[in-house]
Amino acid sequence: MVNKSIIIIGAGIAGLSTGCYGRMNGYNTRIFEMHNIPGGLCTSWQRKWYTIDGCLHWLVGSGPESSFYKIWKELGAVQKPQIIDHEEFMRFESADGKTFILYTGIDRLEKHMLEIAPEDKDIIKEFIKGIRACTRFELPVDKAPELYGFIDGLKFLIKMLPFMLSVRKWNLISTQDFAARFKNPLLCEAFPVIWLPEFPISFLLMTLAWMHKKVAGYPVGSSLEFSRNIEQRYRDLGGEIHYNSRVTKILVENDRAVGVKLEDGSVHKADYIISAADGYTTIFNMLDGRYADETIKGYYDNLPIFPPLIHVALGVNRSFEEIPHTVTGINFPLDQPITIAGKEWRRIGVHFYNFDPTLAPAGKSVVKVMFFSDYAYWKSLRDDLNRYNAEKEHIADQVVAVLDRRFPGLASKVEMHDVATPVTFHRYTGNWQGTFEGWMITPKTHSLRMSKTLPGLDNFYMAGQWVEPGGGLPPAAFSGRNVVQILCKRDKKPFLTTIP
Repeated sequence: MVNKSIIIIGAGIAGLSTGCYGRMNGYNTRIFEMHNIPGGLCTSWQRKWYTIDGCLHWLVGSGPESSFYKIWKELGAVQKPQIIDHEEFMRFESADGKTFILYTGIDRLEKHMLEIAPEDKDIIKEFIKGIRACTRFELPVDKAPELYGFIDGLKFLIKMLPFMLSVRKWNLISTQDFAARFKNPLLCEAFPVIWLPEFPISFLLMTLAWMHKKVAGYPVGSSLEFSRNIEQRYRDLGGEIHYNSRVTKILVENDRAVGVKLEDGSVHKADYIISAADGYTTIFNMLDGRYADETIKGYYDNLPIFPPLIHVALGVNRSFEEIPHTVTGINFPLDQPITIAGKEWRRIGVHFYNFDPTLAPAGKSVVKVMFFSDYAYWKSLRDDLNRYNAEKEHIADQVVAVLDRRFPGLASKVEMHDVATPVTFHRYTGNWQGTFEGWMITPKTHSLRMSKTLPGLDNFYMAGQWVEPGGGLPPAAFSGRNVVQILCKRDKKPFLTTIP
């Protein structure tokens, strides 16, 4: 029997995952990637002696107690890296000199919050109780939800019953609305900064629960190296990957996807086409919008996306040993506001990568500041490269100046600076509007589920963050896994996995 073939568009985490599981199950797989490296948005880049990480802060499933750990092992992602479990998620400093530390240990966090805000005892206890409840919850990941039968659904319901009321309650409360419940001004100000204010507070509860269990640690080494581990697993399984190979069209005959056309004009055929590339580009450019119904058009017209980011990275000839290791950094107020890409900022967050020795030479550190920004602003600006580059230099100068006031002597130690804009991320990954995680989850959209197929088009599937609202690496990985399960079911063959 001749094995069926799959063409996968994109070598991000979703595409690599699809390729790995495709090979584990006997499919002939080829990945076509527009860039010359794997990873997509899970990437990093080098400037002088420094490596700038563009993705990972923590990895859900980094420890054996997580149900997701098995998937990372199947993908060869966690066999090599050292995992660091930070004691602090972030530090928030107020204008009057007070500090709130979001500890990753539940008991320590509870004690700290009660010391800061005894007047908020009841809501603090409720918050901590929510985190503790989340430590007992593990999302089943072995079977694709699309393949659930009645018994599967019943088992899932029974498993979820102890958590349903709590999860529903926290899913419907945004981080901003939860923060408004505090009487204490420090906590009230800190919480919308800790997390995206529009996000359901449930996501913060789950993240802190994972970190408490030490299953959401930081893998030492860059995001690109993490992606390369999965790429190597794919190659070891016998998969083909073609870089500098941008897909421009998905070929369709009689409403069946049959192949792809590359930018160089070459045509490649397969039994199945799976796009793990940008959703908008796939649906409206590669397929010319022919299989987009009103629901799909509504997603791209109306759903909020994660706001694109400006990454400002500095290579500093300083170890910053005195700075505590945190997951997302230190957030502090500015003595005077700065304007970044047309938006005024009165506080910033700074992340010191002084805990990862692979990113900088001994005695040196990478320091990074990120700002939410607007893709249209940068797209327009880049029409004039001189203005575009001047704006990036101006941003870097402002960041160095404010960091030097907060951390005296920093400016004189800066050996490298690099500014990546939303346009940068769009150029290298194709991701719509330069966003970093696709669809944003809000209390109104938390239960949204998207199809991995398009109406009226056979032999075609999608994987990745544009069909997994909320984004992130785990959904990207298991969407690839799930798509291959769906193919195995369709082809009447058992779904198989192996661990190297």
